[in-house]
Amino acid sequence: MWDYPRPPRVEHRPERVIVRLGGQVIADTTDAVRVLETSHPPVYYLPLDAFPAGALVPVGGTSFCEFKGEAHYFDVVAGGVVVRRGAWTYPEPARGFESLRTRVALYPRHMDSCEVDGVPVTSQEGDFYGGWITPNIVGPFKGGPGTAGW
Repeated sequence: MWDYPRPPRVEHRPERVIVRLGGQVIADTTDAVRVLETSHPPVYYLPLDAFPAGALVPVGGTSFCEFKGEAHYFDVVAGGVVVRRGAWTYPEPARGFESLRTRVALYPRHMDSCEVDGVPVTSQEGDFYGGWITPNIVGPFKGGPGTAGW
C-alpha cells in the first residue's frame, strides 16, 4: 500500500463483500469500489441500495477530504445495535470521485464482521480512518499512535 497513489485512486472490485451487524447481514454485494491512498489500507464503498431500509440513518455533521470532498455520516442500525456515525458517503464528490456518489463506507472495527471474498477484514487503527485490512495488504498504516504526521 505504500505504492498506492496520491491523490487516491478509485477502482471497481468484483469480490463479494459481506457486512454483519447485530447478528444480521446488512450488506452483501459484488458491486464495491475501493479507494487506494498512500499509507492507508483500502477503504471499500458499497452501493447504498445494498443496505436494507433503516440500516443507514442520516445524522448531522460533516468532515472534509481534500481529495473526495465533503463527507456526510450515518448511524448504522441492525439487530438492536446502533453504531453512531459508523458510515459515511460523499453525496457530491469532487471530480474524479463521482463513483462514490451513491456509495457508503463503513468503519469495520464497529461492525460484527466485514469480509472480502470470505476473508475476514481487520480495521485500520485510530478513530478517523476506515481502512479494510486483509492478509494481502501490508503496512505500516497511518492511523495508529504517532502516525498523524505521515
